[in-house]
Amino acid sequence: MKEQSGTTALYALLFLAVLYTLYFAASLLIPIVLALLLSLQISPLVATLNRYYVPRAVSAALLLVAIGGPFTLLGMELVEPAQKWMKRVPEVTARVNEQLTEISEALAPTTPQAPVEQARPKPEKDTGILNFFGWFDDDEAQQADEEVAQTPPAPQPSTAMSDRLVLGAIEMTMTVVAQTPVFLAQCLVCIILVLFLLVYGPGIYNTAIEVLPQIRDKSQASQLVADTQRELSRYILTVSLINLGLGLVTAAVLWLMRFEDPLLWGAMVALLNFAPYVGTLLSLAVLTMAGLSQYGLEWAALLPAGAYFILNTLEAQLITPAVLGRNMQMNPLIIMLWLVIWGWLWGMAGVLIAVPLLVCIRLVLARSDVCKPWLRLIESRAN
Repeated sequence: MKEQSGTTALYALLFLAVLYTLYFAASLLIPIVLALLLSLQISPLVATLNRYYVPRAVSAALLLVAIGGPFTLLGMELVEPAQKWMKRVPEVTARVNEQLTEISEALAPTTPQAPVEQARPKPEKDTGILNFFGWFDDDEAQQADEEVAQTPPAPQPSTAMSDRLVLGAIEMTMTVVAQTPVFLAQCLVCIILVLFLLVYGPGIYNTAIEVLPQIRDKSQASQLVADTQRELSRYILTVSLINLGLGLVTAAVLWLMRFEDPLLWGAMVALLNFAPYVGTLLSLAVLTMAGLSQYGLEWAALLPAGAYFILNTLEAQLITPAVLGRNMQMNPLIIMLWLVIWGWLWGMAGVLIAVPLLVCIRLVLARSDVCKPWLRLIESRAN
């Protein structure tokens, strides 16, 4: 009994240590994990080209340019509208807050104001015997003080909420601007790591399989990695094409609605759709704020978010299940908890890579003989 409790405590400490490491080493681990996921997807193509006597360094560089080139051009095209909208965030927040204040004031019940009384002249001081003791003057002064105390103060326009919203929007904008150099540095490190993993990774992996004594079945380990690469590449490619289609259709619908910068919102929708549920909510919130900026506090401001919601519902309920099938479906509660954990650990980057990482773990568990209960837990469906 003591040994079992000691083992449980050891596992709990190990789990906390892993969480601590993942949280505080986020800037180091994010590009490494992203590079591993990308190299797993591109490695089969590099291996195929290598069979036709194309060097791995050449094929890896060409594939990175072919994949990253369009994204780089798209990012350069969207920098200007993104900066424009980031500058408009405080203005939009203040305008929406002013309109909400006007509506609340219009709907608030009006209280009749008390008529303004003219200042009455102070009665002349009585010099009689009764006034000698101060009886009447004290009573009149006390009554006047009570009337002043009971008079409600004039309503003052409160700007605390407006100032707080504007400051919050400015802080969010400054945070994004401050994190941009770190993001660009992580992207550069990720690209370099992907290139080195594609060129030198297979040699290290084959040597590890031959040298490490813990790996007894060498062929099974090689087959496990090959199957994981193939299935993960198929899943990521399929989801990427679905998200690209959703982004293009959303941009086209917003363009027909004469909405500003439809390409920017289509790219945002396609990127955030890699994070189920959370990405949908973020896209709806951003499109609602953009609609309020363009149309003001009117019903037309909800049209962009409403159009995206209809398109996202069709994609999530019809297209994705039909294309991926039930074999790649996972429990929504597990996905949501996984997203929350990785969002807390690594922020938006963790949210975007959480589901591909979970798919990779599921593929490894499905093709190995360990942790079968965890696989059934991930694949469990609603009754």
